[in-house]
Amino acid sequence: MILTIREIWQKVLRWNEVVSLIYTSELFDFSRSRAGSFLMQYAYPWEALPHLRAQLVTLGASLPAERFEKRGEDVWIAKSARVDASAVIVGPCIIDEEAEIRVGAFLRGSVLVGRRAVVGNSTELKNALLFDEVQVPHYNYVGDSVLGYHAHLGAGAITSNVKGDKSNVIVKHGEALYPTGLRKCGAMLGDGAEIGCGCVLNPGTVIGRGTQIYPLCSVRGVVPAGHIYKNDGTVVPRRSE
Repeated sequence: MILTIREIWQKVLRWNEVVSLIYTSELFDFSRSRAGSFLMQYAYPWEALPHLRAQLVTLGASLPAERFEKRGEDVWIAKSARVDASAVIVGPCIIDEEAEIRVGAFLRGSVLVGRRAVVGNSTELKNALLFDEVQVPHYNYVGDSVLGYHAHLGAGAITSNVKGDKSNVIVKHGEALYPTGLRKCGAMLGDGAEIGCGCVLNPGTVIGRGTQIYPLCSVRGVVPAGHIYKNDGTVVPRRSE
C-alpha cells in the first residue's frame, strides 16, 4: 500500500502527539522531588530506572547530617520522618522529610520516598521513585516505577513490572510503539494521577497528569493527561470542578 503525502503527515502528527504524552517533562514537576534534577536528564522516565541505585547513593551522601540520619548501609532517613519499627528497609533508600512509613512496609532497594509521602501497611516498593506527597497507603506493590507529585494508589492497586513472556517492555499507544529496552518496567504516573482500588497497571503503562482510573481496571498503554479511564476501557475528558 502506497501512502499519500497527507496520510504520511497525519501519521507523523499522531506519532508526535503520542511521544509528547510520555516525555518526562510532560509528566512531572521536577521541583517536587529531591531527585528532580536527576530525572530531568532523561527524555522518557523509564530511562532513569537503571541509574536510580547509583543516584540514590550519591544523593544520600550529600544530605545534611542535621536533618538526616544514616541507618545501615546506604539508608538515609529524615529525622522528621515517621518509620514504624516493623518496616523493612534495604538500601539504597532515601526517606525524605515528614514522610510516613507504616506497619509492615517493605522497601527493598533503590527507593526514594518523597517529602510528606505515605507508604502504607503491607506496601512493597522496589526500584521506585516517589515524588513528594505520593500516597501508596494500603497493600500496594510499586516496582520499577516513577510516581509523580501527589499521585495516589487506592487500596490493592499495583504496578505490574514484568511481562508474562519475560520479554522487554514496550510502551504502546494505538499503533505507536516505544521499546524501553527493559525487562522490568512498571508504571509512570504523572503528577496528581489517581488510581482506583484494585487496579493493575500493566508493564509500560503511562498515566498523564491529573488522570483518574476507575477501580478494578486493568490498564495498559498511554492514558493522556486530564482524562478518566472507565471500567470498560473508555477514556473520556475529566470535567473541571
